Amino acid sequence: MERKYKVSISIIFLLLIIWFFIKHTNNKKEIEVIKQKIDQDTIYSSNIIENVRYESKDIRGNEYVIEALKGEIDHKIPNVIFLTNVKATIKPINSSKIIIKSNYGKYFIDNNDTIFSKSVIFTFLDNKIEGEYLDFSILRNSMTLSRNVVYSSLSNVMKADVIEINLETKKAKVFMFEDKKKVNIKNF
Repeated sequence: MERKYKVSISIIFLLLIIWFFIKHTNNKKEIEVIKQKIDQDTIYSSNIIENVRYESKDIRGNEYVIEALKGEIDHKIPNVIFLTNVKATIKPINSSKIIIKSNYGKYFIDNNDTIFSKSVIFTFLDNKIEGEYLDFSILRNSMTLSRNVVYSSLSNVMKADVIEINLETKKAKVFMFEDKKKVNIKNF
């Protein structure tokens, strides 16, 4: 009798373990299905605009036009537009136009400041500057291009970490982040 009792308890214990395992596994699957449904139903609060174009003029008469294939406005920060495939044209009244292209941009509606990122190309006359990040500000009259910066003209190539340009005076400041590293310039 004692042996039957032990076998019965072992079978019941084994069945409880199997039942617990099956219930836990099904529960996990149910939780995963619910999680996927929540992820699919989550509403991202933004508006997408295709073929974006903004034009503005400052008090001095300089024109600024920014275009993008796509713009996204996040409702949490409505004065900022996140841009994709960006092209900006700056037409200063006393100088030649400047073209800036990048994969992405962050345009501030209030002041026209723009941050360009990923594959930034800045062209002015026969000069071209490439980098990964450009902070452009009409209010500060400046732009700062950084990360893998390469400047090229008809007769020069220069590599640096940062180029800061004053838009009004056209003066540029070129430097490296580390004191031990030097700006690399090649003349042709």
